[in-house]
Amino acid sequence: MNEKVLKTLEYDKIIDKLEEYASSTMGKKMCRELLPSSDFEEVQNWQEETRDALTRLYKNGFLSFQGLMDIHPHLRLLEIESTLTAKELLDIARILSLTAHVKEYGDTEDETLAYDCLAPQFNLLEPLEFLYLSITRCILSADEISDDASANLREIRKEIKQTNISIHNKLASIINAQSNKTILQDALITMRNGRYCVPVKSEYKSTFQGMIHDQSSSGSTLFIEPMVVVNLNNRLKELDIEEQAEIEKILKNLSVQVAANIRDIEENLKILTNLDFVFAKAKYAKEYMGTEPIFNTDGIVDIKQARHPLLDPKKVVPIHIYIGEDFNMLLLTGPNTGGKTVSLKTVGLFQLMGQAGLHIPAFQGSRLAIFSDIFADIGDEQSIEMNLSTFSSHMTNIINIVKEAQPDSLILFDELCGGTDPTEGAALAIAILDDLHSAKIRTIATTHYAELKMYAMNTPGVENGCCEFDLETLSPTYRLLIGIPGKSNAFAISKRLGLPDYIIDQAVSQIDANAIDFEVMLSELEKNKAEIEREQAELIKTRQEIDVLKLQLKERQDDIKEKRANMLREAREEALKIVSDAKEMADESIRKFNAWGQHPGQNNTKKMEAQRSNLRGKMNKLEKQMAYKTKKASTILSPQDFKVGDAVFVTSLSLEGTVKEAANKNGDLIIQMGFLSSTVNYKNLELREKPKEAKTPASAKDKYSINKSASIKTEINLLGNTVDEAINQLEKYLDDAMIAGLTSVRVVHGKGTGALRKGIHEYLRRQKFVKSYKLAEFGEGDAGVTIVTFK
Repeated sequence: MNEKVLKTLEYDKIIDKLEEYASSTMGKKMCRELLPSSDFEEVQNWQEETRDALTRLYKNGFLSFQGLMDIHPHLRLLEIESTLTAKELLDIARILSLTAHVKEYGDTEDETLAYDCLAPQFNLLEPLEFLYLSITRCILSADEISDDASANLREIRKEIKQTNISIHNKLASIINAQSNKTILQDALITMRNGRYCVPVKSEYKSTFQGMIHDQSSSGSTLFIEPMVVVNLNNRLKELDIEEQAEIEKILKNLSVQVAANIRDIEENLKILTNLDFVFAKAKYAKEYMGTEPIFNTDGIVDIKQARHPLLDPKKVVPIHIYIGEDFNMLLLTGPNTGGKTVSLKTVGLFQLMGQAGLHIPAFQGSRLAIFSDIFADIGDEQSIEMNLSTFSSHMTNIINIVKEAQPDSLILFDELCGGTDPTEGAALAIAILDDLHSAKIRTIATTHYAELKMYAMNTPGVENGCCEFDLETLSPTYRLLIGIPGKSNAFAISKRLGLPDYIIDQAVSQIDANAIDFEVMLSELEKNKAEIEREQAELIKTRQEIDVLKLQLKERQDDIKEKRANMLREAREEALKIVSDAKEMADESIRKFNAWGQHPGQNNTKKMEAQRSNLRGKMNKLEKQMAYKTKKASTILSPQDFKVGDAVFVTSLSLEGTVKEAANKNGDLIIQMGFLSSTVNYKNLELREKPKEAKTPASAKDKYSINKSASIKTEINLLGNTVDEAINQLEKYLDDAMIAGLTSVRVVHGKGTGALRKGIHEYLRRQKFVKSYKLAEFGEGDAGVTIVTFK
């Protein structure tokens, strides 16, 4: 990948941001050295690492690599058998501590994470806990070794402490002695050259026995080590030397232990550095809500809802840009500051990011190609040093691009052949584009030349595109429209800004009639495109509502099946209990009758009669529990006895219903139970007697129907509801209307976008109790009202 394009497309700024998410200097170095790859397998592996790291961040939370440092110099010292300092050993201990922390983060019971591409790296980490404990047990800080580092060190320090106490005691007795009050300058103990002394007036130096180590700047005070503590001070010096020797010995032993595990430590450092780099990519992707692109080797680029990562995410307008499938060349036209150059840079930058293993801020499922190289001629390339004009500088760059580009390259031109005579520039641009098109090189270019718009319209494999402009606000919308050439809108903008009409009319008269017709055609195309997009958005919304309705219907059907299964299970359990109770009762009665039969007598006869009465009472009780079973005693023996319209009782569901279709050869009938229509065998049906007309009082159901008919309206207003809310209200209303005996009703849903009307009609179409439905006549609500007729 040529280095110039990295700067042109601002890839270096992406790397600067990525570097901020790495914790270590080694991780930051890997970020700085990250370059796009043209190897398909390598790019896929990089993307997989970023994806798996991002998944772990979402599932397990943040992973810190704070404390990761470069300890390679320490390890090189160990290779030549040097002894490390306390600070250097603590640096290694910190790396081991971080290793244990990262390994613990990587250990998971989640099967998805346990087998991702990062799992092997986490598994290879060796915390070397024994070595970490050895170092931290012996070394408390860079300047302090623990007393527990060795038994000898503990004894030395114990003796040092005791010697210090002895020295202080002797010196305290000297400075507190009454005879020394006039001799001493101050009653204090001080230290000179590492030895304890007392301040003595210079005139008493001959009378105070001891060794002079220092004097004050004025010469009036001498710092003398009393003879009584000379030996103790000498011993203290010896102990200091012994302490340092013991510390050196401890550090040497620790260094030897570290050196024995140097390969594991180097491997840990390598893995931690790579994980720091990988998780930096994931953290950055999380920041800009990046997704993993799908790569191909067919030169297809399809980026959905792309957001340039260097623009303010609250203000950037997402674009959908694609190339390489139906066309290999895309020409973007339209006014300045409309977003053409940003669209151009977005494609190039996304390709660089994707091929470097970074996720892109776009919608899931976006596709990128693997290009061997990307070339871009964007911005002001004027070179003062080379004495080249803007056009010459651009043309020099374009010549190099044309020479080096291959079929698997991507080329980006901004204002191709601009900065020169429009006629010559347009002709030259067409010739360059035609050469690249013949070589099947993916190319995206921005231009103001009308000739290039016509070239795209007349050349297969070349497509027009534009950035939408709002003439009402005189500002670009930054929406990218592919398939429509853009307009400069110079006249419209000038008119809205206040340029007199006669000047604009004069300008229009200077333009060829064909060019005017072409601009009118562009306006119509742009208008039609916007209308189609609005209709597509409405269609998508309607499909989503249909999917919701399908899901609700499935849930309702599943609920009915579950309730039916529960009812059947409960019925079987109840029947089993009844049979079990009856068997137990029969067995008990038989045992008693047998016993009484062996000893006949008056008393036993009475007992048998009593038992018989008790048995009959329990049977009557069971009959009441199985009331629906006793009702089955009927003279109906054939399915032909059930006629269409007969009222029946479905014993298997304990529901009332009506025969909708006569029995087939298997004896199965279609029974309507409210809104539920089901196939039921005649053996599970009981024929209900029809009530005698004008003789019996109204039944509870009839009374309910009368009450309903008195309160139910012939119209329901569903305006302002969503499709789901409207269906729920409509379902209850139709149920009440049927119970009330209404033959037809009016459903008010309004016109609007038509989504509510479509949802209601789809629902009515599936209801078997609905005979027909149609839109109201003109003057009765028109397309805003549906008339529903019941069967």
